[in-house]
Amino acid sequence: MAEASQYVEHARDGDVHVLRIANAPVNTLRTEVRAGLLDGLKAAGGAKAVVIIGSGRNFSAGAEMTEFGKPRVPPSLTDVFDAIEASPVPVVAAIHGNALGGGLELALACHARVAAPGAQVGLPEVKRGFVPGAGGTQRLPRLIGLDALKIIVGGEPVSAEQAVKLGFIDAVVEGPLEKGAVEWARANAGRSFTLARNRNDKIAGYDAAAFDAAVKPLTARTRGQESPLGCVEAVRAAFTMPFEEGLKVERDQFQRLVSGEQSQALRHIFFGEREAQRVPDLPADAKPLTVNKLVVIGGGTMGGGIAMSAANFGLPVTIVETSEEALERGLKRCEANWERTVKSGRLSQAEYEKRRALLSGSTDFEKAVGEADLVIEAVFENMEVKKEVFARLDKAARPGVVLASNTSTLDIDGIASATKRPELVIGMHFFSPANVMRLLENVRGSATNATAIATATEVGKRIGKLPVLVGNCDGFVGNRMTGKRGPQVEKLLLEGCLPQDIDRVMEGYGMAMGPLATGDLAGLDIGAAVRKARGTVAPIADAVVTAGRLGQKTSKGYYDYDENRKRMPSKEVEQIILDTAEKMQVRRRKIEDQEILERLLLPMVNEGARILEEGVAYRPIDIDVIFTNGFGWPAFRGGPMFWADRMGLKAVRDKLAHYAEVTGDRNLQPCALIEKLAAEGGSFASLKRAA
Repeated sequence: MAEASQYVEHARDGDVHVLRIANAPVNTLRTEVRAGLLDGLKAAGGAKAVVIIGSGRNFSAGAEMTEFGKPRVPPSLTDVFDAIEASPVPVVAAIHGNALGGGLELALACHARVAAPGAQVGLPEVKRGFVPGAGGTQRLPRLIGLDALKIIVGGEPVSAEQAVKLGFIDAVVEGPLEKGAVEWARANAGRSFTLARNRNDKIAGYDAAAFDAAVKPLTARTRGQESPLGCVEAVRAAFTMPFEEGLKVERDQFQRLVSGEQSQALRHIFFGEREAQRVPDLPADAKPLTVNKLVVIGGGTMGGGIAMSAANFGLPVTIVETSEEALERGLKRCEANWERTVKSGRLSQAEYEKRRALLSGSTDFEKAVGEADLVIEAVFENMEVKKEVFARLDKAARPGVVLASNTSTLDIDGIASATKRPELVIGMHFFSPANVMRLLENVRGSATNATAIATATEVGKRIGKLPVLVGNCDGFVGNRMTGKRGPQVEKLLLEGCLPQDIDRVMEGYGMAMGPLATGDLAGLDIGAAVRKARGTVAPIADAVVTAGRLGQKTSKGYYDYDENRKRMPSKEVEQIILDTAEKMQVRRRKIEDQEILERLLLPMVNEGARILEEGVAYRPIDIDVIFTNGFGWPAFRGGPMFWADRMGLKAVRDKLAHYAEVTGDRNLQPCALIEKLAAEGGSFASLKRAA
């Protein structure tokens, strides 16, 4: 083990002893940090106060999750907290950047807390599938009462300024934080501080009804996720039990959840999101172009959403449209979206005005494109239209400027062929609504160079997206895989299911919406147009569209919708299904939920394996990250490839072969990679792709 002194620096400022956590980049509380803090507290003899601060940009991002599941090496965080609370002099946490999870728990164990303006504090463990495990669920409620529920069960951080108002940070310190924290600690060294563990005023008079009322909106959409409910029970213990007994409840919940499949899935995605942003074969010297001005071609729903994303993160952007009327509609749509956010209280008027000032519009194509550092096309999803636009972009854009397409399915090489710079053409597939959805599928064509890839990746990160690089094929990764689910939806409807049966199973699994409700939301005419273009048929889906049922926009699709867009089972659709099955001489039967789930997920896994075989995706985790961030797959299920690994690839192979036989769908025959891994006893997680 490395020396603890490497991870906690000591400094003496007169009569105040300073301990600086030095575990770059985010100061996680690894074993050596914990040992260093204990040593530092022992070395602080003679001081009037101790200040704990983080070096670099953060106080501490919390526990070192790579230590989870390994033998515990002392000292524990509890050992450190006990030493802090036993200190004869005040220990003051000085927070800047982020104090998250165990980092905030460390601060809560201190006698007092000060923070730099804008610092973020929170307990996000619920998002990793477990509860805070070092007293956070017991100390925070003792400081702020029921307000702790939102922070712990919701998992979202709050600003230092909000924390002062709530009552768990003592002061916001202007100027250099360490200097200000030392001065604050010195000025308050003679105060009598009550430790969080000894506070009872905020938890007195526990009202079960009020507690449950506060919990209800926080757990309304957990959809089977266990950690929010574990957090609730741990916080409840703070209100109903002595501190030490509450700690035991917290520890029991932590240990139960952290070893469970959901936490493993959430941590799989947490680390995977970081890995997916690394492009294995990108040269080390690849540099992104400097982008100070973005131009978006098209001000429709997607183009406007992309433009809003840029402005939201401080990047000046111009929407280009073909007419003043179309441009005005596009800009008004952006304004209306922002204004709704202001009305909801999630955006200040000043911030709205700042964002709006970064958004401009133009109908002068050549002039606007000529000023762009990056162009993203977001016009109608038609190859000829896009090629026409790109030929024009190629002439108008400065040499060396990257040209990107927001296509969701079309061939990037075909689009690039309309230009004389195919090496600088790349797909940047945003997901709708683009100003909300985090995923960005960057699509490399056969000629796309490292500069274009680095630029698309950097701009994606800059505007708050999660960029994942994929290869060029029909539908890329996400749409290609979900496209394999559609035939099974049709078959299930024919063989015995109704729309509500399929959606109930998928939503019970944790999906935000089932596939049929999603189709209604998107518009069933869109799928019909794709089928027509490809020369394919879907008897039930086509019959529903023929009946004029196009989805929510016509108040009827697979479901009927009331004026509030609440969906209801449709007798007309049920009859369409029964009539179609009879016409096709399909004998209907009762289909169990497990079969529904497997027949919808396994085709996507099979196609995901083909995508890996072809190199369209670098790693299985890239596929899982795409689905959890762009297709509503619940993160606590880990994504389709994680799900398959948990089932075991031998079982996946056998089930695919079984369903291929009973449904007559040859596409369900296990692909070569699954056959190989199953025979070897391997898994998707074991796959490595060389850089």
